[in-house]
Amino acid sequence: MLIREKAETREEKLLAPWATKSIMATRIQEEELDPIRTAFQRDRDRILHSTAFRKLKHKTQVYLASGDHYRTRLTHSMEVAQISRTIAGALDLNEDLVEAAALGHDIGHTPFGHAGERAMAECVGYFHHNEQSLRVADIYGRNGRGLNLTTQVREAILCHTGDILPTTLEGMIVRRCDRIAYLCHDYDDGSSVGMVGPESLPEIVATRLGTDPSVILDVLVNNIIELSLNTPKIILDPYYEEAVTAFRAFMFEQVYSCPAMMVEQKKAEHVVKTLMNMFLTLPERLPIEAREQIDRFGVEQACIDYVSGITDEAAVRIFRKYFEPAI
Repeated sequence: MLIREKAETREEKLLAPWATKSIMATRIQEEELDPIRTAFQRDRDRILHSTAFRKLKHKTQVYLASGDHYRTRLTHSMEVAQISRTIAGALDLNEDLVEAAALGHDIGHTPFGHAGERAMAECVGYFHHNEQSLRVADIYGRNGRGLNLTTQVREAILCHTGDILPTTLEGMIVRRCDRIAYLCHDYDDGSSVGMVGPESLPEIVATRLGTDPSVILDVLVNNIIELSLNTPKIILDPYYEEAVTAFRAFMFEQVYSCPAMMVEQKKAEHVVKTLMNMFLTLPERLPIEAREQIDRFGVEQACIDYVSGITDEAAVRIFRKYFEPAI
């Protein structure tokens, strides 16, 4: 028996009846099974080794200022994966599936976080990072062959945000953990630099969830596990759901949309818009690997793929090259 088959057998014995088993995995392009890794383990490894995943190290999560305090898209993705695995393991669901989806859910994100995403949408009329993440996985991984991820991981990446919910419980975990992670960790980063603190939290958040980010995280994770155990659902008590909604509103008011943050975000939006407009007008300035995509996807899509794929540092460097005088 192959090592992979042993793992699949263990899943059949140990995972919940409603878990997504690796043997159920399908791909758009069929391929020979790996002798060692299950399908979802293989997906995880393909994402981990992709260029798009490595670039997340230099892409903003929320705080545009550089420094050791702040999360990046890479650390955010790793934190979502860790929290998701904790919940999936406790509920006897597929940990490899949630890990792969969590690690890949932001690989299509723009530079400068949601400021870059807004700028991209304004330039071309429509842009959502979850859809771009799936596009990057499908087209640009493995030297242009695409990662050929399983349909289950692809769906979890696409549906980690937006109106369409995942059909797997594992996908629902990633969707839930993405919000839990960014609220707790963005609050933690904001506390480190004095933007927010325990004294500023709404009473409903402080009373029901706590004031320490690690405590808030524990409360939410433990409640999901407690209510979802032995059921084919991912449940958060409405008592805590109401507090999370208030927590999110607080973070938007005090951090994400606060005047100090908006000043920097406007600068970031200006960089992205300027680069997009330049490349749309002068596509010959695109690097050769991006120009090669014009025949496949058209000028606009080639520009979207290139600009959304570069890091914060690369965006600023290109902007300075073309729009700042050499003194």
